[in-house]
Amino acid sequence: MSKLLRGLTLTDSISIVIGTIIGTGVFLKTATMAQTLGSPLWVLAAWVVGGALSLTGALAYAELGSIMPDAGGEYVYLKEGYGDIWAFLYGWMRFWIGSPGSIAAYAVGAMTFASGMIDLSFVGGKEVAAVLVITLFSVLNCFSVAFGGKLNSFMTALKLIMIIGITIGIFLFSKEVSWSHLYERAEGVEGFVGWSAFGTAILAALWAYDGWNNLSMVAGEIKNPQKNIPLSFGIGLLIILGIYGLTNLAYFYALPFSEVLNSNSSDFPDALPVATKAAMTFLGGSGVGILSAAFVFSALGAMNGSIMTGARVPYAMASDGLFFKQLGSVSAKSQVPVASIMVQASVSIMLALSGTFDQLTDYVVFSAWIFYAMVTGVVFRLRKTKPNLKRDYKALGYPVLPAIFIILGILLLINTVYTSPKSTLIGLGFILSGVPVFYYFKKTKA
Repeated sequence: MSKLLRGLTLTDSISIVIGTIIGTGVFLKTATMAQTLGSPLWVLAAWVVGGALSLTGALAYAELGSIMPDAGGEYVYLKEGYGDIWAFLYGWMRFWIGSPGSIAAYAVGAMTFASGMIDLSFVGGKEVAAVLVITLFSVLNCFSVAFGGKLNSFMTALKLIMIIGITIGIFLFSKEVSWSHLYERAEGVEGFVGWSAFGTAILAALWAYDGWNNLSMVAGEIKNPQKNIPLSFGIGLLIILGIYGLTNLAYFYALPFSEVLNSNSSDFPDALPVATKAAMTFLGGSGVGILSAAFVFSALGAMNGSIMTGARVPYAMASDGLFFKQLGSVSAKSQVPVASIMVQASVSIMLALSGTFDQLTDYVVFSAWIFYAMVTGVVFRLRKTKPNLKRDYKALGYPVLPAIFIILGILLLINTVYTSPKSTLIGLGFILSGVPVFYYFKKTKA
């Protein structure tokens, strides 16, 4: 039977880290965070904490990826650390909502921005256009992992050029800018608004950083994984931290805080995004079109990375006999899991057409962070149970930094239960619904 091919280079792997992280969050989330915290400096602090937390988790994942460079990522690590059932429950969440929900969100988001530039009625509207782009990019990822990697690298490079160009343009060419904007506050806000609000803002930032874990899912297709997986995580996250920090600093440099506060968000759904407002300070009216194009391309790039990486989880589950057998097959010609990619596309299309994927993904953000913390705990478990295991890379700052990641992750989870009890309970309920399915596959496997 054909096997997965190690066709992803170091550049491809770094591009997956960057490309799956940068979607639309960096263009949109600052307004929501500003409304929560009421101060530019605290918003920047939340971005820093969210980035540092993501980097710490990625460095722990890098150790696991270097010693278990297999397709499936967290599924593989959870299986090794805690057994089949926890691995399956993670895969269950990832198969039905985690990956397809992200793909659907990126596709519909991209077409929503595109509809502001061109009339999509000729294809049936933005929902039909979203279906078309999901189908197109899924088919492209069926050609070969090397082709998919090069496509992702190309889209990531253009995405970086656009974001960096906009940021530099703001610093060099915007008029009526001022560093004094950093010290403005929302009306009625005198100081720090509290740790619960700060935690909520960090969660918003973590959505923009989300995707840093996706590289582990294609570990079985990375060349020289013991070296390239840790390098890709470290280099990719450091680039993201630098770009996100400078971009958000540029927003506050260019705009009065009041303009950031009333930018596009759930409170101001019809307003321009904060990134567009900032770009207009040096591009004028043309900034709307340029930023809309950047949004479209950025979202499609993140969608492509999610398609490539997400399909490897059900493939790994099926290879273990814990999911539908057909999803564990690999094309003899392209050496990629074509069946898994296309089934993932089908689920993504259903979520995109349902219009409920945003709500569904909100339910599992909480559950996803449970697994992030559990996976990081596998580093401790393997250090204790398999101390002599060959480790080409060891998690930086062990045991302090991984422990901080787990502790802060737990605190964020507790805060989410406090602030959004309904969403967390529904998310947990969906994860637990996989228990009887696990025992069904376990029984049929036996």
